[in-house]
Amino acid sequence: MSKAVIVGAGPAGMMLAAELKLAGIDVQIVEKRSVGELIESRAGGIHCRTIETFDQRGIAERFLNAGTKAQTARFGGSVLDISDFPTRHPYGLGLWQSHLQPILEEWITELGVWIRYGVEVTGFTQDESGVTIETAEGEKLHSSYLIGADGGRSLIRTMAGIDFPGWAAMRSNLIAEVEISRDAPVGMLQDQSGVHGFTLMENGHSYRVVTTEPALGSRTEPTLEDLRSSLLAAYGSDFGVHNPTSLSRFTDATRQATTYRKDRILLVGDAAHIHYPAGGQGIGLGIQDAVNLGWKLAQVIEGRSPESLLDTYTAERHPVELRALKHSMAQTVLQRNDPRTSALAESLGELMVMDEPRKHIAALIHGLDITYDLGAGHPMVGRRMPDLDLETADGRTRVYTLLHAAKPVLLNFQELNHIDIGKGRTHIQNMSVRLLGDIELPLLGRVTSPGAVLIRPDGYVAWAGEGNEQGLEDALAYWCGQVTK
Repeated sequence: MSKAVIVGAGPAGMMLAAELKLAGIDVQIVEKRSVGELIESRAGGIHCRTIETFDQRGIAERFLNAGTKAQTARFGGSVLDISDFPTRHPYGLGLWQSHLQPILEEWITELGVWIRYGVEVTGFTQDESGVTIETAEGEKLHSSYLIGADGGRSLIRTMAGIDFPGWAAMRSNLIAEVEISRDAPVGMLQDQSGVHGFTLMENGHSYRVVTTEPALGSRTEPTLEDLRSSLLAAYGSDFGVHNPTSLSRFTDATRQATTYRKDRILLVGDAAHIHYPAGGQGIGLGIQDAVNLGWKLAQVIEGRSPESLLDTYTAERHPVELRALKHSMAQTVLQRNDPRTSALAESLGELMVMDEPRKHIAALIHGLDITYDLGAGHPMVGRRMPDLDLETADGRTRVYTLLHAAKPVLLNFQELNHIDIGKGRTHIQNMSVRLLGDIELPLLGRVTSPGAVLIRPDGYVAWAGEGNEQGLEDALAYWCGQVTK
């Protein structure tokens, strides 16, 4: 019996599997598609906080070496430069999903996680002892928890009876990888219906094509004729598109699950929330879901923490993603090219050159403004821990290096004062260090260093001491589990 079964081998599913495996939890991924069917180029990159998250696990360089650093945050017609933000990665990364997914899969394979391709889940039942999962092949899998990472049309979410309210689609896009017979204009075009564009692929002869359909498409699988009709409406030519290796439709439907957990069923990524890709936050939101949930689920499975810890997953991620979804809807409106929308975009463009509006929107897009409600106290509490340079007894290091094992970290900046957390908390790295440099946070600027901080495995500050240890024991018990005997 696996402790966790994840349905869906997209970025969110793979990242969650890695988080659980790092915590020593037996986990398996099942994916109904084959390897060739799974690889997509729909998403074109990741933002800063996602790069930081990969850095926290020691794998950022794998992605940076494969992609192109760029200022990826845009709002309307404005590029939002974050090169002045206090982060080790003040940029985004241009990297197609078809390249990102194999890098993630290589990493989780190294960790000992295997993806079972061609396994379709058709149903499940759950009780107090676990979940029994049925597959189209007649197999029955038994697991303590079942996680739906199976996309916007999630079977797991539907069968769990979790509502998925939101805003219905008003427009649709086609995205394809094709060959063409006539030269096409490489680059993006905006018109009154939306965006269209051609990008030459790495092989030098195929093209990625995206086009907004002149009318909302059906829910059926799109055809090459649908693509031709949309290109004719936008460009007056279909450029002789042929030989598609992929062709899919996506819409601006925006929906969010009312809860990300129902008993032993949990949702991550698009299974929990869908939105139009304007703003490029999709993969990042799913990755953040995974790192928020993984360590919590591991502690519950181990018996270190009560099941109620899982309720903090929805409590923390739901409001963050609701805000991101609404931002995506605003971005979608600005993609039209009619006179009124152009006037709005021009007015907003005047604001985006000002520091405060630029930083405000850019921090949202890059995931650098997230503040979980973890109670009052030092301004660092609930925010991402910056990747500070540290001096330890063993030499120099940095915060994100200490997070590679996905374990909690207690850093005491008062070098002579050892903090006693008990012998039963060996899974917590408890270190006395010297801070090298100042602490700066996006949107807040420089903040006074606390005496000590407790960092959760997802990189967010659970507690900060202001010269004393008041509240530390409560934070350790709540976020890191009870002391083992």
